[in-house]
Amino acid sequence: MTITHPTGDEQAKLWNGPAGRAWVDTQASLDHLFQPLEDLLVEAASAGTGGRVLDVGCGTGATTLAVARLHSAKSQCVGVDISEPMIAAARNRAEREGSPASFICANAQTHAFEPASFDMVISRLGVMFFDDPVRAFANLRSAARDGAELRFIAWRSAAENPFMTTAERAAAPLLPNLPTRRPGAPGQFAFADRDRVQAVLEDGGWADVDIRPIDVDCTLPENDLLAYLSRLGPVGLALQTSDAQTRAQVIETVRAAFAPYVHGDEVRLSAACWMVSARAPKKAVNV
Repeated sequence: MTITHPTGDEQAKLWNGPAGRAWVDTQASLDHLFQPLEDLLVEAASAGTGGRVLDVGCGTGATTLAVARLHSAKSQCVGVDISEPMIAAARNRAEREGSPASFICANAQTHAFEPASFDMVISRLGVMFFDDPVRAFANLRSAARDGAELRFIAWRSAAENPFMTTAERAAAPLLPNLPTRRPGAPGQFAFADRDRVQAVLEDGGWADVDIRPIDVDCTLPENDLLAYLSRLGPVGLALQTSDAQTRAQVIETVRAAFAPYVHGDEVRLSAACWMVSARAPKKAVNV
């Protein structure tokens, strides 16, 4: 099986293509699924006194908008994401809501943020896709004021998140060209290794790093499961170019594999993640 792992340019192509469109189309389901993670970040932001907040890998804007509601006129919330379709959806949501939140379509690894302009940097599952994470977090450090807090949630390992790999494990016999995952490669489980996360943040200029495992109960309406398994992730991408017979067979097989997670009209899972915090230390002054 050929092993492929998207680089920065490939990530941009992916998230500005079918993956980004799928996330926009399933926005409501994904917001429901990850609401408990969003709540943890909003709780962390509520301890602050306002100021400017940067939401990295903001997707369709749910967390950015939630923090903007929290701080209201006391702060400015900015979301950044590489996906034009998702940023367009986020801007539409902000306009409908009358939110002061704003959004930037850019790669946070290289974007020229105004230096020392943010009081807090947050992310809900959005920082694992950088092809050079040290460079990315160094860039975010430059965008943060001295003393600013970094707080993000990232997935732990694939082994600890069997729900997230159920589709590809079930579909593998039917989709022989399905790409396999390599530890540490840009993607969902890039930050599975705690020691690596620690090193990335410290090498990127952050201090007081704290990485804690959290296991969060999440749910999805059963009616949304079919769209979830057939549109998202490696299987969802593969199905877009599959013939009708293969597609039907894969969907039937994968849906059956999710049976242990279905409880009546609800899908239940535990999200095994890291809750990560760090601080932007005062930069040394050359004399």
